[in-house]
Amino acid sequence: MEQQFWQTTILDFFIALGVVLGGVALGGLGAFLTNDYPTERMLRLAEQLKIWAMVAALGGTFDTIRAIEVNVLGGQLGQAGQQLAFIVSSFIGAHIGVLFIRWFFQGEI
Repeated sequence: MEQQFWQTTILDFFIALGVVLGGVALGGLGAFLTNDYPTERMLRLAEQLKIWAMVAALGGTFDTIRAIEVNVLGGQLGQAGQQLAFIVSSFIGAHIGVLFIRWFFQGEI
């Protein structure tokens, strides 16, 4: 059971990170092809994709929020804590993706 928790936590982190980095890379390619400024577009896309990266990593936020509600009302706080850990893990993954893009293009975090 504990192994599955860590697997899910790590997967959520990397899925969110991958959604941000992949979306920014392909968005930058699209900006280049449409004669837009790729750097500016990629920086904006990184911020805009952050919440969607979390949603993708969690498989839909309503399921996670519903699981927290059911577990808290059912007195299973450990299960609710696990769901919160999944949310935090996906947020950290998405945020690190944004920080990486900022660092790469602006040289600052």
